[in-house]
Amino acid sequence: MIRRLLAGTAVLATALGLLPTAAPAAVAAPALAAPTTFTHPGVLVGAGQLDFVRAKVQAGAQPWKAAYDQMHASRYASLTRTAKPRAVVECGSYSNPNYGCTDEREDAIAAYTLALEWSLTRDSRYAEKAIQIMDAWSGTITDHTNSNAPLQTAWAGSVWPRAAEIIRYGYGHWDPTRVTRFATMLRNVYLPEVANGSRSNGNWELSMVEAGIGIGVFLNDRAVYDKAVALFRNRVPAYIYLASDGPLPRTVPGSGLDTRDEIVNYWQGQATFVDGLTQETCRDLTHTGYGLSAISHVAETSRLQGQDLYPEIADRLRHALGFQSKYQLGAFVPAWLCGGTLDQSLGPVTEVGFNALANRLGYGMTNTQLLTEKQRPAGTNNLFTAWETLTHAANPA
Repeated sequence: MIRRLLAGTAVLATALGLLPTAAPAAVAAPALAAPTTFTHPGVLVGAGQLDFVRAKVQAGAQPWKAAYDQMHASRYASLTRTAKPRAVVECGSYSNPNYGCTDEREDAIAAYTLALEWSLTRDSRYAEKAIQIMDAWSGTITDHTNSNAPLQTAWAGSVWPRAAEIIRYGYGHWDPTRVTRFATMLRNVYLPEVANGSRSNGNWELSMVEAGIGIGVFLNDRAVYDKAVALFRNRVPAYIYLASDGPLPRTVPGSGLDTRDEIVNYWQGQATFVDGLTQETCRDLTHTGYGLSAISHVAETSRLQGQDLYPEIADRLRHALGFQSKYQLGAFVPAWLCGGTLDQSLGPVTEVGFNALANRLGYGMTNTQLLTEKQRPAGTNNLFTAWETLTHAANPA
């Protein structure tokens, strides 16, 4: 294990050696563990970011005002919403069967949306509705079942902590016994499904990591947080290819992918590898978008916690966002890439990574910028990504 970590560090050092020509900003050495004290709110969005957005919306500045109006008009911001909790959420492949799958994901997004509404307006009705939804689920759910249970758990488990962090540490008027019950739900119902990762397609494990790191922050649990980061450090290099990896993509330790044929098959039959190609590009850009979104979210949460994983994955993420954005914008798909056919449905997933890499670290990201600005205001994929033009567009905090 130590040899693998040292080897990964050597590869990382080689890649980061190129950063001064691509990004003038200094790159800090990677932090090895979670900070001693967690920062709250600190899952995807922090207090400084929320203050920045509030000022922009109140001033009517764009694109934040349009993004807020989009969120405010959505069904997720409704003050008359009734939560639909279930004791057991059963989700098969592609949510078939769907016993509570959509309800759980959308109630989690609603809680997060309402928490944002409170943060930006200071109208307590939104905070109280968010609490009502979170209390309903924490008092009911006991398990996730069927084949999609890990992914379902990951998606909902990624969003609940975002809402809970804003309400617990911003609004503050959440009954401590209900906060404890919500924390117990995250630890006992969600964490066991996501903590050990997945050997499925990479977007599964990346979403599971996102849930794990957010839960770790909310629980103030360094062991949970550090375990998620360890999974992240193994999976990201195995999800996004760089030429510095060699002739074949890297694999997750213990994956069992030992031959070229096995690796090519896992990469959806793609046998030509270029910077920014992902393990799921030739599957479709939708699932690729899930993976890239989760990567950005994990890195953003780590940054808020003072660890900042962006420098470790910056070269991979910028190439991946740029590569996918190029084809989402309509570039001709060559025959060597996915047999000349590429599903182009990336989704609203570029805002967080673009802001971190282009605006904070100084990378040039022409294709990603074009797509990000074209898609503004970015809405929600109704799974785990929501309102990121509002929260992250040009946000310096």
